[in-house]
Amino acid sequence: MKIGLFFGSFNPIHIGHLIIANTMATATDLEQVWFVVSPQNPFKKNKSLLHEFDRYEMVERAIADNSRLKVTDIEFSMTRPSYTIDTLARLQEKYLQHQFTLIMGEDNLEQFENWKNYDKILEYFGLYVYPRPRAVESPYKQHTSVRLVEAPLLDISATYIRDCIRQNRSIRYMVPEVVEEMILRKKFYV
Repeated sequence: MKIGLFFGSFNPIHIGHLIIANTMATATDLEQVWFVVSPQNPFKKNKSLLHEFDRYEMVERAIADNSRLKVTDIEFSMTRPSYTIDTLARLQEKYLQHQFTLIMGEDNLEQFENWKNYDKILEYFGLYVYPRPRAVESPYKQHTSVRLVEAPLLDISATYIRDCIRQNRSIRYMVPEVVEEMILRKKFYV
């Protein structure tokens, strides 16, 4: 099975994430998209990062009705911070029957060569890239292992959603109802 891996902190997961994942799962040759909930991004230090189990549960609830979308906690047992290449290698070892590729926003291409073993990611896994607002042009867009995927340009961020929560403003329609309910019930991000 060909599977796209969508890495992120998903703090919280929002409709932008879900639209991109669904687009990748339905408009490409990917049979499934797996959300890889990252306990800690090596490039981000976030004081408002919820515990990984809470973020995993929010993703799980958000995608429960879509059989093409899955969530994995593969990084929870890995050394932190975990690097994408190490996670890809671990998944490939664990699931020999699957072929994995990395899904990323076009804005990540600018810094892609700073990633650990970025050349190996290109060589063995490849990238499916979706457009992002204000992305800087990158030579990697022309690479043979990079596939550009037409998808909606969404400019919604988890940071904005967390700010809304702190300011007691509505997050309705920015996150799935089940995620909004969980955030409000557990008083996340307040």
